[in-house]
Amino acid sequence: MKRKILWAGALLITCPLLAQASCESVKADISKKIIANGVPESGFSLDIVPSDQADQQGGVVVGHCQNDSQKLVYKRLNDSNSPSSAG
Repeated sequence: MKRKILWAGALLITCPLLAQASCESVKADISKKIIANGVPESGFSLDIVPSDQADQQGGVVVGHCQNDSQKLVYKRLNDSNSPSSAG
């Protein structure tokens, strides 16, 4: 009986921790998906910014992490590595 209680307690403690994915791992996963869709690695930037600053970055929010306190902002780059116009 004590063993079941310990397992239940451990599960309750670890589940929220697993749900809060590392921003770097989320960024890596999204980056792989973008590259798999044919965008060259040098053709985009993917930045981790605080959620309240995501709208000011001039890109598209493509993900979130750290319990939604951080956003991942995608920007397509042109040949000179500067952000291209949205389109």
